[in-house]
Amino acid sequence: MADTDLSRETETTGASARLQLSVGGMTCAACQSAVQRALERTPGVTKAAVSLMTNRAEVEYLPSEASAEGLLTAIRNTGYEAEVRSIAQTAFEEQETADRDAEADYRSTRRRTAWALAAAFVSALLGMPLMGHGPGIHGNAESVPDPLIRWISAWLDAPIQAALPWLYTIPLPILRWVSAAIALWAMAWAGREFFVRAWKAALHRSTDMNTLIAVGTGAAFVYSIAVTIAHDWFTAAGAPTGVYYEPVVFILALVLLGNTFEKRAKRRTSSALRKLASLQPREARVQKGDAIVSVPVSELFPGDIVILRPGERAPVDGEVLDGDSAFDESMLTGESLPVEKFPGHPILGGTVQLAGDRAAATRYRVTRVGAESTLSRIVQLVRDAQSSQAPVQRLADRVSAIFVPTVMVLSVLVFLVWLLVPQQPSLAMAFSAALAVLIIACPCAMGLAVPTAVMVSTGRGAGMGVLIKGGEPLERLGGVSTVVFDKTGTLTEGRPSVTDVVALSAIPEVEFVALVAAVEQQSEHPLAAAVLRHAQERGISIPDATRFEALPGKGVQAVVQGRVVRVGTALWLAEAGFDVGRAERMSQDLGRQGKTPLVAAVETEVVAIMGLADSPRPEAREAVEALRRLGLQVTMLTGDRRAVAEAIAAQVGIESVSAEVLPGAKRDAIQAIQALGETVAMVGDGVNDAPALVQADVGIAMGSGTDIAGEAADVSLMRNDPRAVADAIGLSRVTMRVMRQNLFWAFFYNVIAIPVAAGALYPAWGILLSPILAGAAMAFSSVSVIANSLRLKRARLV
Repeated sequence: MADTDLSRETETTGASARLQLSVGGMTCAACQSAVQRALERTPGVTKAAVSLMTNRAEVEYLPSEASAEGLLTAIRNTGYEAEVRSIAQTAFEEQETADRDAEADYRSTRRRTAWALAAAFVSALLGMPLMGHGPGIHGNAESVPDPLIRWISAWLDAPIQAALPWLYTIPLPILRWVSAAIALWAMAWAGREFFVRAWKAALHRSTDMNTLIAVGTGAAFVYSIAVTIAHDWFTAAGAPTGVYYEPVVFILALVLLGNTFEKRAKRRTSSALRKLASLQPREARVQKGDAIVSVPVSELFPGDIVILRPGERAPVDGEVLDGDSAFDESMLTGESLPVEKFPGHPILGGTVQLAGDRAAATRYRVTRVGAESTLSRIVQLVRDAQSSQAPVQRLADRVSAIFVPTVMVLSVLVFLVWLLVPQQPSLAMAFSAALAVLIIACPCAMGLAVPTAVMVSTGRGAGMGVLIKGGEPLERLGGVSTVVFDKTGTLTEGRPSVTDVVALSAIPEVEFVALVAAVEQQSEHPLAAAVLRHAQERGISIPDATRFEALPGKGVQAVVQGRVVRVGTALWLAEAGFDVGRAERMSQDLGRQGKTPLVAAVETEVVAIMGLADSPRPEAREAVEALRRLGLQVTMLTGDRRAVAEAIAAQVGIESVSAEVLPGAKRDAIQAIQALGETVAMVGDGVNDAPALVQADVGIAMGSGTDIAGEAADVSLMRNDPRAVADAIGLSRVTMRVMRQNLFWAFFYNVIAIPVAAGALYPAWGILLSPILAGAAMAFSSVSVIANSLRLKRARLV
């Protein structure tokens, strides 16, 4: 790709630029560490993050000192493939490409594994006569020091001789050459990538998992070829004449088998992304004049009119023009209940119009398409989160950087010890132990321990309507000790509603509510909207009003059905000569409860009083209780009046309240809590709480699906449900527990496996691990780490 092309794929922010790269050939933590070191050492690079799970690298650099071509060269010089990821692709196109490439890679690996296992089976059959079980045959039993392998071979020998007697009549030199050919084929085709990548790494003075496999199996093959060519010379010199063709093929087959299981499991870790990407239909029904035509979604533009029938999935974001229906948004927001949509309401691409008694076709105007759509942005956010690194990953990276060279030196030392220390030195045992150390000490599990957990966790979070934007916020979230809630729009509905209606005259309630609503329907005040909703919800018919007049700070008045109706404060009505004694006492009581009183008068009589308040969300108390079960302190931070704040806090179960705090002072309040040693998560609407969200250790923004993808908080909640905060923290804690388990077992595996492979158990119990079993153990270690991470899909959170 030319420089001019590469420059188009660069996102520039201020003096720095960001580039996303696809990296090919990484197989373990050492690979990831090598690529990351190469990028970080490139002049001009300010930050680099490399993901083994997604095979991606994200680089921030100074364009004045570095270039896209230079970054690609830095990666290629370490022996890995690299190319720039196009930012023109939508998240769906990128996911489809990634899935297609992953599927092709999985099928290729599976095919090579099947052939390698078949070759291993044939090699094992040929190895039976070579091991010297047949009468009068002197083979290479000394090359298999593992008693378990020798026992299995001896146990199988009789049935094989009975089934294939001709096999034991073939001259040993011919068996050796046939075995050599099978091993060479396995190395050149099935296991070719190990040797090619190891060679590239060696050219650039680097080592990785491929180095261990290539050196181990390569040394065994070279020694075996030497024995096959000069068998008589080895015999005359008293050197072991056993060949290692069978272990070579088995090791390659087992490593490939492990890779196959690993790639298959990796596909499951990205199932959440795949599910999100699949929500968008491929075609849309668009109104063109008087006709309705089907067009590909990629050809939609803002302003197009889409026709959506009951049961269909919305192709892109838009705004309802005609129709009155309910939509299932659970796949995006985690909201289980259907959401009613009326003209003017937003529609999210990927949501489903439900079929029902009153459901009809919905016409809506397209507002956002392609990479700007909500669904596409969510997919991209989740993908970026899965590619990011958690701080705990740095430990694995530091170890992996020196792990492979250390293992190679240790392998040589093991070989020398076995030649020098035993009373009867054995070249076969020395070679077998050194080879087992090389094969078993693969750092794959260390490289997969953290990224797999991050991928599964962020994927599950997205399915619940919780967007955790990276491994670092995910880790910080697990350490939170105090959760601070904003009140309005977070613990409450964010809009006032009528909570109390008290009649103060003989006029029926339905009548005075209709009169009050008639006056308020001409007002733009939020309290007026609450009165109108109350009347509409009760099915009350609202008459027309004339001669409307608003008096700021006092109230409103109008003529309804020939009568003057006034709605406002008790003080205003008292100034107008009304008897408001009872109404004033009730107003004070409502005020102490955090409610706003509205007093209504018709002609010369005070007829009613209404109490209005921003009601707590139905789920708020349950959310607070869930956080307390997690052992967290919960507090409220709001700019509202203290009486209102304390009333809401009492209803939801919060004891600690900071009220009448100006927006600029909220940040200071968070700092004061942090000064006490607390790790703080701030939950707000992401707009006026921005300073506090940034100051908090973890900022959690609540919002609707239409704008959530653009929030700057560490965690964004797709649904306006405070219970999602507990879900997010619970998910983080479970994820961190799985990460630590993965890292522990990855390190513990090597701490135990390497000494066993080296022969630590041989003096006491006569156990020496064969290279074949070492290969099986290495393959199992990687798969076990991924399997443990996949438990996060079903783990209990709270």
